[in-house]
Amino acid sequence: MEANTAKSEQQMVATRYNQAMKLALDYALAIPGLLLIAPLFIFLAIMVKLDSPGPVFHRRRVLGQDGRVFYAFKFRTMYVNGDEILARYPKLRRELNKNYKLKCDPRVTPVGKFLRKFSLDELPQLLNVLARDMSLIGPRIIAPDELIKYGQYGNTLMMVMPGLTGLWQVSGRSDTTYDERVALDMQYITEWSVWLDIKILLRTIPAVLKGDGAY
Repeated sequence: MEANTAKSEQQMVATRYNQAMKLALDYALAIPGLLLIAPLFIFLAIMVKLDSPGPVFHRRRVLGQDGRVFYAFKFRTMYVNGDEILARYPKLRRELNKNYKLKCDPRVTPVGKFLRKFSLDELPQLLNVLARDMSLIGPRIIAPDELIKYGQYGNTLMMVMPGLTGLWQVSGRSDTTYDERVALDMQYITEWSVWLDIKILLRTIPAVLKGDGAY
């Protein structure tokens, strides 16, 4: 009994230590990162504004840790009348309902296509990292109605914060099937370590520059 209690206490200490390390990594990179990219941030905001009418930022309603709903910030990449545009393409609507992604999306603006290709539209999510809605590395963010697609793994997904980047983003991104995305998220959660986060960060840079699987 005492041995089990001691083991549980050790696990709790290890968990708190790991959480502290992840928090330190997030802040150590997110704060300097925002300062360094401030000129780029402003330039991209101007480009979005000049490209098409509408707000600079889009707030996406998503699920966070413990099932908490929050709004993830992104640069707007779609026309404001996107629903009207998509209504003209019933086949694309069915594809979107199935995969939550479209390879050729008529709603996306010219500047939006560029931002998506190099994941520049997600830079505002650094603000979500600082607000502790997200981590730099973690499972991909999902909308509330997507949780059902995770089936038995839904509770596991809700145990951690979603990430700005993660295994999915460095493993093909939108070229993967939905089942593969779920498997990558579960792999990340079960195998997590600080070193895994660092490896994913290092893999993110070439993945973003190549732009493969991003649309």
